[in-house]
Parts: sequence; C-alpha cells; structure tokens
Amino acid sequence: MRKMKIAFHWQILIGMALGVLFGILAVIYGWKEFTLFYIKPWGSIFINLLKLIAMPLIIVSLINGVGQLKDISQLSRIGFKTIGLYLISTVIAITVGLIIVNLSRPGDFFPKEQAAEFEQKFAENVQENEASAHKMEDEGPLQFLIDIVPNNIIEAMSDNTSMLKVIFFALLFGIAMISIPKKKTKYVRRLFDNLNDIVLKIIDIIMKVAPLGVFALLAGLIVDIAGDNIEDTKYLFLSLGVYSLTVIFGLLLMIFLVYPIFVKFFTKIKLSSFFKALSPVQLLAFSTSSSAATLPLTMETAEEKLGISEEVSSFVLPLGATINMDGTSLYQAVAAIFLAQVYGMDLGLSGQLTIILTATLASIGSAAVPGAGMVMLIIVLASVGIPTEGIALIFAVDRPLDMIRTAVNVTGDSTITSIIATSENKIDLEIANS
Repeated sequence: MRKMKIAFHWQILIGMALGVLFGILAVIYGWKEFTLFYIKPWGSIFINLLKLIAMPLIIVSLINGVGQLKDISQLSRIGFKTIGLYLISTVIAITVGLIIVNLSRPGDFFPKEQAAEFEQKFAENVQENEASAHKMEDEGPLQFLIDIVPNNIIEAMSDNTSMLKVIFFALLFGIAMISIPKKKTKYVRRLFDNLNDIVLKIIDIIMKVAPLGVFALLAGLIVDIAGDNIEDTKYLFLSLGVYSLTVIFGLLLMIFLVYPIFVKFFTKIKLSSFFKALSPVQLLAFSTSSSAATLPLTMETAEEKLGISEEVSSFVLPLGATINMDGTSLYQAVAAIFLAQVYGMDLGLSGQLTIILTATLASIGSAAVPGAGMVMLIIVLASVGIPTEGIALIFAVDRPLDMIRTAVNVTGDSTITSIIATSENKIDLEIANS
C-alpha cells in the first residue's frame, strides 16, 4: 500500500498549530521552565542551522550565478533592473502604510495613562536599540558605503549581519571570473557548480526537521510573551489591537493586492501557481522572522517550483534578502505615524515624505534577522522628531508583527525575481504553471 505524503506547507502549518497550542497549555499549566529549557532550544538549533547555511549559500550561489552570465553588460543590466524594482516596491509599501495609518488613526485609541507603564516595562530594550541607532547616525551619511566594502572577508563571513559585505565580495569575484577567458576558469566554475549542489543538498536535509523546528519556535515564543500570566498577554494585545490590525491590514494588502498585480501584469505565471509554490516559504519566514534564514528555501523554491533560472535566482534573491524589506518598511511607516498620533504630533506632508525617504534608505542594508526593523525604526523616528522612547509602546506586539512582515519581505523578493526572470527569458513556464 502506497504511503500518503503530507505536503511540506501542511507539515509547517501543523508544526505551527501544535507549537501555539503547546505554548498556551504551558502557560496555563505552569510548564514554563520545561518549555524554555527543553523545547525552545530545539527552535534555536533549527534557526542556527538555517543561519549556518545562509552565508555559504550566498557566496556559492552568487559566484555560480554571475559565472553563468555571458559578460559584464548582462550583469549590469540585471543589476540595474533588480535594484530599481526593489526600490519601487519599497516606496509603494511605505506609501500603502502611510495611507492606511492616516485613515485608521490607531494612535487615537491608545490610553494615554498606559504610555508611561509601557515605557518603563520595556526601558531596557529601548536603550539597547537607541544605542545601536545612535552609533549608526554618528558614523555619517556615507557610512553604509564603507560598510559594503569588507576589510576582511573571513571576518565578514563570520557575521550574519554583514551580508552586504559578503555579497560585494562574491560579486567582485564573479565579475573577475567572467572577465577572464573561460578556458582559464573552467575548473573554478566547475568547483562552484559542485559546491552549489552540495549546499542545496544540505538545505534539503535541514528542511526535513523544519516542522519540529517551527513547533519549538512557536511554543517558546508564546511562553516568552505570556510569562506566568495569560491574562497579561491578553491585556497587551487588546491595548494595541487597533495598531496591530492596521499593520496587518497593510501587510496583507501587499501580499494579496500589490504583489498579485505585479505577477499578473509583469510575468506569465498563474497567480494560483505562484502562491501555491511560495506558501512553504511564507510559512517558514513567518516562523523564523528572518529573511536570511528563509533564503535557502526561497532560492530552492524559485528554481524548482517557479522555474526561474539559477543565474537569476542566485543573484536577485540574496540581494533582495539584504536590500528589499517591503514589510519592514511598511511597518516603520505605520509605527512612526502611530507614535506621532500617541504623542499628539501632526507631521504634515513634509514629515511624511521624510518618512518615505528615510525608511527607504534605512531598509537598504538592514540586517535580515529578527528585530533589525526596530533599530531602523529609531532612525526613522529621529528623522521627524518623534520621541524614540515611544517604541516601548509597541514592543509588546513587535514579534508577532515581525513574523508577518518577514513573510511579506520574502514574497516581495520572489515577486521581483519572477519579473526579472520573465524580462530576461530565464524562466520555465511549464514548471512555474504546473
């Protein structure tokens, strides 16, 4: 009798559901220590496995992808298209966020007497993020260019927040490789081609434990948020419900309206096929809150389920995981206006245009790891004079929103990659629409 195999996205969903259920039971029946000591670590191990393979994947796939291009002109053409489309989608995301937050005005619902309580509860988190943001501001406007160029590639590869440096080195290596006659680089090309196969196989192995990893992550998250009192969690979420719904509505608009329009008018992929292929990626992004950790599965899905050529996916997706943060940018716009409303500030058109510009620039090079958006938010708040202490008011609901905006980030990356592949005739539509 033939065994029935459960589809991967269903495995992830089951893991998520069981994780949430276990977390709630752990809070109700007092299993907090057991969950934090014996369940949550497996989630951390799963995240570490994904982070472990992220850097090798970026290096090998980028060098391999660039090596497959015919010449420098093809690389520059794809590069300009990629960066241009990523910037356009980021500006659209920020604009969507500003429109809905100005219409819903969630800051008007926030009880003013509770603001001080929230600021005190999350004071330590605020100070940590402020220190990181001040450090970035003190370094000057061109510091991001300095940060792109590594002075030690080995050191850069040891830090998952230094992806732009690694991408720079990989692109430089690839450009040098295609600038040399093929007969002189055939063994190097073959090496990176074989290394790419090995890295993809490692990803397959890691993905076999994804449902268990997701279960552990969600169980640990519920216990972390709730602490010892489930009523405290309910109170926190009810207090910030309107704000959370505003952010979620904006993020869902990106997934179910903006990206489908892009796919429908600029690619030949059926919408149903696109979202069916991408659902495991979105679920993993939701669970891990990290575009970098999801990158291995995103690339595998683009090539095997969407029929996108390796040379396009291996260039566009790693770049997107670093510079394209649509979900994060939209959230920053909503959060900034929300806090302005809480503090009774009217930013006006010029202030909101400043938010668009600052949030777009802040998203470039933002680390593709959980919580990085909070540091970027402080920079956005400072640019329009909103008290940065205000982020304490939204810390309570940041992690769940971080999960959703990461799913938006990876969906945006895959959408732009599909458009680039279509424009370059580097997509197999039989695979994409099967």
